[in-house]
Amino acid sequence: MNSVRTLKGIGEKVELLFQKAGIITIEDLLHYYPKNYDIFEEPEEIGSLSIAKLVAVEGIIEKTPVVNRVKNLQIVTTYVRDATGRIPVTWFNMPFLQKSLRGGSRYVLRGRLAYKGKQLTLEQPQIYTLADYDALKNIMQPVYALTKGLTNNTIKKAVSQALEKEEYYQRREYLPIEIRTKYSLAEYNYALRHIHFPKDMDSLLLARRRLVFEEFFLFILAIRRLKEANDFTKNAYQMDESKETEKFKKNLPFQLTNAQERVWEEIKQDFKGERAMNRLIQGDVGSGKTILAVLALLYTANHGYQGAMMVPTEVLARQHYESITKLFEKYGIQKKVTLLTGSMTQKEKRLAYEEIASHKSDIIIGTHALIQENVVYHRLALVITDEQHRFGVNQRELLAEKGEAVHILVMSATPIPRTLAIILYGDLDISIVDELPADRIPIKNCVVDTSYRPKAYQFIEREVAKGHQVYIICPMVEESELMDAENVTDYAAKLQTEINSNIAIGVLHGKMKASEKNQVMEAFGQNQIQVLVSTTVVEVGVNVPNATVMMVENAERFGLAQLHQLRGRVGRGKAQSYCIFISSSDKKETMDRLEILNHSNDGFYIANEDLKLRGPGDLLGIRQSGSLEFKIGDIFSDATTLTDAAEAVSILLQQDPNLRMEENKELARVLAEYMNKNMNRLNL
Repeated sequence: MNSVRTLKGIGEKVELLFQKAGIITIEDLLHYYPKNYDIFEEPEEIGSLSIAKLVAVEGIIEKTPVVNRVKNLQIVTTYVRDATGRIPVTWFNMPFLQKSLRGGSRYVLRGRLAYKGKQLTLEQPQIYTLADYDALKNIMQPVYALTKGLTNNTIKKAVSQALEKEEYYQRREYLPIEIRTKYSLAEYNYALRHIHFPKDMDSLLLARRRLVFEEFFLFILAIRRLKEANDFTKNAYQMDESKETEKFKKNLPFQLTNAQERVWEEIKQDFKGERAMNRLIQGDVGSGKTILAVLALLYTANHGYQGAMMVPTEVLARQHYESITKLFEKYGIQKKVTLLTGSMTQKEKRLAYEEIASHKSDIIIGTHALIQENVVYHRLALVITDEQHRFGVNQRELLAEKGEAVHILVMSATPIPRTLAIILYGDLDISIVDELPADRIPIKNCVVDTSYRPKAYQFIEREVAKGHQVYIICPMVEESELMDAENVTDYAAKLQTEINSNIAIGVLHGKMKASEKNQVMEAFGQNQIQVLVSTTVVEVGVNVPNATVMMVENAERFGLAQLHQLRGRVGRGKAQSYCIFISSSDKKETMDRLEILNHSNDGFYIANEDLKLRGPGDLLGIRQSGSLEFKIGDIFSDATTLTDAAEAVSILLQQDPNLRMEENKELARVLAEYMNKNMNRLNL
């Protein structure tokens, strides 16, 4: 498509400003939607003005403006009057107004009212002739997101010019007439024009709904097509029932929950099915996803294949390796488990490589070291990635490519509202473990301000005296003048002076070397450290059943979903666990938000609330591996349109799975173009 440079009035400098805003082509410009709209209201009488607000007044400039210099500011002042009164007017750093504004001239001034002492003043108003203002009056004017140097007027003029030229924007309507009729959707070119320059609120809402629908529709359609492509991946490792695995499950010291049993049946059906498994197991912290992974790995090994599980930290890899090894030894299971991490010595790595390549190893547990070039698998049939949102897509794919059409099982402890999960993981079948084991004791929570801290320290001392351990989470590593958040290193030093000196305190943060982190986490796991002061790096860490207290400083700086994840570090043993959220903000809305955690331990409920408050990007941390930010649609507030778009996609694919019907040819072209442009984004 044409560059914005082809538009009149856009030279090299302006083109660069557009580029900074991500606008390169005219198509980019037309899809750079307004963030808001400004409605030019009827001018008000000066005598009736009483409160600070945006206002327009029509009046006569009393006298030529005066320019006064105060430090680096040039302050321009005059008065404007009408039949009802007069008001002082101020502009900053606009000395040229002294020449252009003449006393006795009539204008419309539009700006913000502010109190200077007791005097109401009109500050930095825009100046319009009566005719110019009349042309703008009661019309919705687009307001765009700006970068330095790029004005709203520049964008508005460029968009207006592009919309005047058919060759720039006229696109054939590609949505089938049945869909447009069923969901009351405006025609595409109408929507594009009226999103920028709506005639009224009705035309704006109509335009926006069409463009939101289109955005969701194309995204879901693309995801579905990717999923269908995956569905055709033939199951190269079909596996029937495994008596050994069922015997192992039966002998476990606990009974699986109904939710775990349901998901295990779904996994087995995938193993037996015609196509390779591509499944997400989603479950709250402590719901028991790990045992399902162990069962799947053993099931694979019992059929003579290899299974690999990739986790985000070395400490977690080692812990899984040790717990699985002990479990197998206890029940006499003769399957070799191999550990592979980056910090192992070259000798240890060579031994691991040999075991994996020769199939001495049945189950491999490790970090991203599993995808290194040196690692050659013998008959890799199953790949499990734990804490999916911690890995980029490429890492998951690289591991899967170590085998041929392998079964893929993805695990996530981030509770995601189902609607969002379908969008996020549309290329995967979704299983939800929505039930906690019966023996889990609910965590007791409290939300308090900083005055509670001395009592919290006393409580921590009592818990440590019982032989238990404590996490204290701080949001920052180093001090910042811009934020008053607690800093990990200083906090730990201060803590040592305020609690029993016999209590061993450890520090953990993201700037430490991997070997240092591992050392600290292992020491904490062995109770050599009783209180661990940490940043959120502990979120995905070692399982310490002995830890009974989680205290979060500056809790208001975290999202609810993240706080819930952190809370999941405790409550893993048989003792009662506690979570203390300390807020340094006394704002009511902050405390109300945190109170959601106080009243619920349900991660799915909390995730829904967090989605309302923060948006999907913040909730999921998904900007690490792709972006779910739509240009105009909002997953939560436009949930109804999202559902409609998903339904429309299903109807369309039932009628024309390959989009070969004549009326869908333009849609097929637009979709191919979309998928080509957004492939990284689709591979979330």
